[in-house]
Amino acid sequence: MSIENENPENEKLNSEVNPPENQSVEEVTVGEVSETETPNSEVSLSEEEVTSEKKSETETEHQEIELAEENYSDLSLKETLNEMETIVNKDDASSFSKKFNALRDHANHKLADEVEDKKHEYLEQGNPEEHFEFHHPQASKLSALVNIYKEKLDKFHKAQEADHQKNLEERLSIIERLKNLYTSSEPGVNLFKSIREVKEAWGNAGQVAKSEFKNLNNNYFHHLKMFNEMLDLNKEYLEQEFAHNLEKRQHIIQRAKELLDEKVVQKALNELQYLHKLWKEEAEPVAEEFREKTWEEFKEISNKIHERKSELIAVLETEQQDNLDKKNKIVEELKTLSAPQNINHSFWQQAIKRVEDLRTEFLKLGPVPKKLSNQNWTDFKQALRDFNTAKNDFYKNLKGSQVHNLEEKLALIRTAQDNMNSEDWDIVVPLFKKLQEDWKKIGHVPRSQANKVWDDFRDACNTFFKNYREKNNAVGDNWKENYKNKKALLDELKALTDEEGSVEKIENIKNAWNAIGKVPKDKLSINTEFNKTLREKLKLNKINEFDLKEENLSESQLTDKARKIKNQIADLEAEVVQLENNLAFFNSPSRENPLLKDTYDKLDGKKEQLESLKVTLHNIIAGE
Repeated sequence: MSIENENPENEKLNSEVNPPENQSVEEVTVGEVSETETPNSEVSLSEEEVTSEKKSETETEHQEIELAEENYSDLSLKETLNEMETIVNKDDASSFSKKFNALRDHANHKLADEVEDKKHEYLEQGNPEEHFEFHHPQASKLSALVNIYKEKLDKFHKAQEADHQKNLEERLSIIERLKNLYTSSEPGVNLFKSIREVKEAWGNAGQVAKSEFKNLNNNYFHHLKMFNEMLDLNKEYLEQEFAHNLEKRQHIIQRAKELLDEKVVQKALNELQYLHKLWKEEAEPVAEEFREKTWEEFKEISNKIHERKSELIAVLETEQQDNLDKKNKIVEELKTLSAPQNINHSFWQQAIKRVEDLRTEFLKLGPVPKKLSNQNWTDFKQALRDFNTAKNDFYKNLKGSQVHNLEEKLALIRTAQDNMNSEDWDIVVPLFKKLQEDWKKIGHVPRSQANKVWDDFRDACNTFFKNYREKNNAVGDNWKENYKNKKALLDELKALTDEEGSVEKIENIKNAWNAIGKVPKDKLSINTEFNKTLREKLKLNKINEFDLKEENLSESQLTDKARKIKNQIADLEAEVVQLENNLAFFNSPSRENPLLKDTYDKLDGKKEQLESLKVTLHNIIAGE
């Protein structure tokens, strides 16, 4: 920032005011008022004074100091949203609008990048672009924060507008008091005391709208000038006034000298800007012999401080260049990882971890020179895409061997299904054992098919061995008697209510049922009816099926029960993770928050149920 060679005070002091048309300005002694001028007469500035105000305004613009932009590039999306939420919750949120807007732009940039990455992965899988859909889970929170902050700003601006209007009325009243001092002042008035009170009131009055300030300020200083010119002030008053103003200037100059030793350049520049504001608004005219001298001294100190701005710029440029060199090295390493010499699964697993570390390191580094920023970011994103493409190509080829393994397993399944109902035990029993051994030797299959082929193979094997056991035990089963006993247990179960001791009765009935053998094939529906009735009674007594203490279960029944418990454990774990993720959206997810009480109660219930199922599963596996 350069300092103008002209003292902005000179034009203000030397400008002339044209009196209203057909009205002569007469000199008035203390206590006398010209009868030709009315208190409400309009004040018009001369062309010379208007020019003076424009120059003063231009100097103010030249004196503005650019603030160093805060860097948010190392913040993650979650951290950025947390920063925005912190600002929104502040009582003086409106004073952080620049920071909030910068955080908002950074969050939008992050969202756009993550959506673009998702789209790239989607297209890499061979999907059509027009079918791509992805709603970022954090987009809603970002939108909510922006809307809430906008409402706060609107409320602040309305309150500020009302305050400005009130202050405007107060300042107009002060100007009217000032006019009255030289237009209708009564004899014997202490003008020195009165003008001090007017100036003090003007200094304490609040801010007004920018659109009103210039005219209001000009009007005030015009009447202040008229007061000084039209009243025949005594020499003692002028000397006291000029001495008071000179003391103000000397304080400002002294503080400016201290800023020459300020180690933080940006802090010195910021305070210098404030000192220039004080000089323009509060350091009123001084005696003629001190006007130019004090201004030149203050201007010289200001120029010396501004010379230090080059130090700040040099430091920033060095840091940005250093960041650029580091980021370029990261990009080069990413390119090397995208074109490996020896390609295998182990390499890619290590490379994936390394790339994630490089990505984190890149994002933590500060800004680079602005003219190279976009290109550096583009190179980084392209290097990541090239790596992902090379990695995906490797695993696509790897899937070829998995498809071959799938074909071999499907062949084993067909053999098992073709023979699962055979009763030629001497031949088929060794066959199924051989099928199980061959299954273990075959490698992995595509993940999307792994569960299905395993379930099909296991079901075929279980069917065969179940038939095998049933045939061996058929001679000793009294099926009709078994049906009669099960019918009695079913009737007893149906008669149960939710009275005390019902749970123990249900457990006894279930254990007795498990101990009974098979029933005739035309009576198998009794098993379905029993299970349906059992579920109803368990629900009535508010007990989970897996919490029953069961005995006399066969090996297949235990296996089936363990499988069901595992599935329910997986579902509960997923629900617990989802609930915890929901709580993570809040900065302070305290249990004392009434909005989160139901969520915490639900989470505690899920965890308690999860632990109970894990204990039950452990007991089954341990044979307890």
